[in-house]
Amino acid sequence: MKTRTTRLLAATTLTGILLAAAACADPQAATQAATTVATVETLPTATSTATVTARATGTPEPSAAETTTAAPDSGTRQTAPMETYAFPDGHISFDYFAGWTVTVEPGPVNNADEQKISFAAIIKDESGAVLARVYSGKYGDGAAGPATRTVLDHSPVSGITTKSGETAQFGFAVDEIVGGGYSYIMDVRNPHEFLAPDGSSGSNQIELPDRIMNAYVVLTDTPPTPAFPSPAAAKTWMETGRYAQLKTMLLSLRYA
Repeated sequence: MKTRTTRLLAATTLTGILLAAAACADPQAATQAATTVATVETLPTATSTATVTARATGTPEPSAAETTTAAPDSGTRQTAPMETYAFPDGHISFDYFAGWTVTVEPGPVNNADEQKISFAAIIKDESGAVLARVYSGKYGDGAAGPATRTVLDHSPVSGITTKSGETAQFGFAVDEIVGGGYSYIMDVRNPHEFLAPDGSSGSNQIELPDRIMNAYVVLTDTPPTPAFPSPAAAKTWMETGRYAQLKTMLLSLRYA
């Protein structure tokens, strides 16, 4: 497996984001967007050379062309337009920052019929570095192990209601693995995984009324490489602009 390296960006504060949904039948044309504007004010740079593990269980491996290189820093106040991507079937959509790109590829399936609604969206930054992946379809599998979770950040994803009627949660967390070491996750999960951790590493697979979804940040694909040098380094990364952008994107997820 090839190593992807993330260079962490300057901190930013994001406000005033108005989300808009758009659906499209052609996967490539689906990246055309309704545009809104968010204000971004660049703050002093918080640096780290950390790499991070956040691989979704039961999702396809990234292609060899996918990399994770951060976008250039900016030292000026600027506006950051956002665009909307909707999956070809129109059920799941999310917002992403202008300058980023969204491409879609077939997702994993159990049978040929499921391929009609199974898609994996790959979100890349201005440099072509892969930032995140979102899967929508019928297929799901996963495995979990014992871990002690410390939740560093969490917020409800108001646009995603699980099949059981709960509001999904965005979260950034560190798991202390039994036997030693840490694992880091930044994704959307069933609420108990961030609100009441139960000693398991769990899964980011979410069952929706007519779909299975997972949405996660791609920080590296080289487990068991430690995600950050330490949990303290992970907390430092939370102050960067890239973290704020990725959180904003995941919080914008919605299901229709």
